[in-house]
Amino acid sequence: MNSRDSFDICVIGAGVIGLAIAYELAKKYKNQDVSIVILERESSFGQHVSSRNSEVIHAGIYYPTGSLKAELCVAGKELLYSHCEQFGIAHQRIGKLIVAKNTESDALAQLKENAIANGVLDLQLLNKVELQKLEPHIEADIALHSPSTGIIDSHSYMQSLLHLAENLGVQFSPYSRVEKIDTDADAFVVHCQLDENRNPERYSFNCRQLINAAGLEAQSIAQSMSAIPKSTIPKLHYCKGDYFDYRRPNPFSHLIYPMPEANTIGLGIHATMDMSSQLKFGPDTEYVEKVDFEIDDNKTKSFAKSISSYFPAIQAADLKPAYSGIRPKLSGLGEAAADFEIQGESVHGLPGLIQLFGMESPGLTASLAIAVYISNRVEL
Repeated sequence: MNSRDSFDICVIGAGVIGLAIAYELAKKYKNQDVSIVILERESSFGQHVSSRNSEVIHAGIYYPTGSLKAELCVAGKELLYSHCEQFGIAHQRIGKLIVAKNTESDALAQLKENAIANGVLDLQLLNKVELQKLEPHIEADIALHSPSTGIIDSHSYMQSLLHLAENLGVQFSPYSRVEKIDTDADAFVVHCQLDENRNPERYSFNCRQLINAAGLEAQSIAQSMSAIPKSTIPKLHYCKGDYFDYRRPNPFSHLIYPMPEANTIGLGIHATMDMSSQLKFGPDTEYVEKVDFEIDDNKTKSFAKSISSYFPAIQAADLKPAYSGIRPKLSGLGEAAADFEIQGESVHGLPGLIQLFGMESPGLTASLAIAVYISNRVEL
């Protein structure tokens, strides 16, 4: 007789997406005595991708029409604003300006068309006079104004998701590193190393449904499953982005984005701010071999040069290192941007397993829509 503990659902990864999924599933099975556990290898939630980003609520402008990124971003934005209002999460519908030169007017118009096709219907084209009224420190000829873009206190948001999930009976297990996953009859057997730095202990349990939302670790979790065809696991590319704080008072009242350059891997070094109005610039994009959050101080000059294309008053001395993040990209250097990859049984052949790969931006904005998307595919 097997004496292992057993859960109905296990979510691996307590980033913003894993937390949202656990909360959504807890709501779905609220009155049905369903046990749900979230495993997290770190001491707390959201330590990696989820806490090292721009904290922007995206409108859904850039993503290819019909992609998961486009659909889940546009749906997720509305769900996220509603959640923030319902649960008192600090956020602000601050709006964003995508600024451009006259020579980029066709590309800017194309962006607007793409956004409309994605269901973003509130964008306004501004001329130089209109732009100057809104942001006198910006040097550009035209701009696209996105009033539904916003900012959020992502830590408070994640805290709310965990709190709400735990109130519905979800168990949160930090310091729990997954070592390998086996299959046994109609269950997954998850083998963990608990509290390895202080009081290490091995622990294994069964679950019927397994959701791999491990972000930067999603591929290595998949590799640890003996029953998974390795050919179904997409290659992971670490793409680092640094952020620098602006030392002077914030001259802007909107987020400012340059036009994305053709065939680049990011949206350009943009101006964003947190809930206390601290202005920061970033991220840049650099493919790296390993996870490393150190910031190169020598980048201030190249950052300032890039920013000066739309904010001429910037000086390298105005910038100081803030933090960096790593995006779990599925596209390599020079390759076309990849979509979210959410795999179910039809891909890997294992009933009860859902894997999420490449969950980079707009993952924060899309998190609640991703959770609904996953919840609709979970059947106990």
